[in-house]
Amino acid sequence: MDKQIYNMENIDIAWCPGCGNFGIRNVLMQVMADIGLEPNKTVIVSGIGQAAKMPHYVRTHAFNGLHGRALPAAVAIKAVNPELTVIVDSGDGDMYGEGGNHFIHNIRRNANITAFIHNNMVYGLTKGQASPTSQRGFQTPVQVNGVILEPFNPVAVAIALDTPFVARANIGDRDQAGSIFKQAIEFNGFSVVDVFQPCVTYNKVNTYDWFKENTYSLDDSYYPSNRNKAFQKAIETDPLPLGVIYKNENKKTFENSLSVYEHDKTVLYERAERRAELQALIDSYQ
Repeated sequence: MDKQIYNMENIDIAWCPGCGNFGIRNVLMQVMADIGLEPNKTVIVSGIGQAAKMPHYVRTHAFNGLHGRALPAAVAIKAVNPELTVIVDSGDGDMYGEGGNHFIHNIRRNANITAFIHNNMVYGLTKGQASPTSQRGFQTPVQVNGVILEPFNPVAVAIALDTPFVARANIGDRDQAGSIFKQAIEFNGFSVVDVFQPCVTYNKVNTYDWFKENTYSLDDSYYPSNRNKAFQKAIETDPLPLGVIYKNENKKTFENSLSVYEHDKTVLYERAERRAELQALIDSYQ
C-alpha cells in the first residue's frame, strides 16, 4: 500500500519548517501503509497542542478533543468498535501534564490502542514555557532562572504500572522509529511510545544533535520481557535508551474484558436492538 493514500491534499501544515512533527507524520503514514491499515478503519485521536494537529494532516477518521482528554475518547471509540485501529497522537504537555491522570488510568484499563507522544521537552503551541519533561535548568520566558523541577519520566511511570508495551524512539532515526511504530500498532494492548522530536523554534537546547548525542539504542541482546530490568533501563538518563524497553504479552485487554462482548461479539453500534433504538429516535424527529 502506498503511504500517499493517507496524504491530505491541499492543506497548509501549521508546523514550523524543520519541526520533528513532520518526521513523525511521515513515519506514521509509511508504517500504516506497510501494515496495510485502511483509512476508513483507522482513527487518529488527539487533544490540544502542536502534536495534536496530526489528525488534520492524515487521511483517516479523526477525533480532535480537549486538552489532555485524548485517551478517554480513544478508549470509548475502541470499546464501541473493537475492529478499528485506534491511534492517539499527543504531546508531552497534553499527555503527561493535562492528561496525566488519564494516562495513569488507561494503563490500568489496558485498552488496545497505541499512543505516540511527541516529546520535545517544551510547550510549543503556547510559546515555549516548560513542559513536564523539560530538563532541569532549561530557561524559558516563564522559567527565567531555569526549571527547578525533576522532569517527568513517562517510560519509568509506564513500566512501574505494567503498561504492556513501552518504547522510546528518536525521530532523528526514522528507520528505528518506523520499526518501533510498527511493533506498537500491531501489539495487542495499550502501547506507549515516547518519541523524541525537536521543537526548532522554542527549544534551542534539545535539538536533533542533542537527542543524537544523548541517546543510545538497545542492542539485540536486550530482551524487554523482564520488568525489573526494563525499569532499570527506564531510569537511565545519561544517555537515554531507545527501543522497545518493556513488553508484556499476557495481559487481557479492556475490550476483551467487557461483559457486553462475552456472548455476542457484534460491535455495539451494529447490534439489532441498538439499531432499533436509533431508528426510533430518527423517526421521532420526522
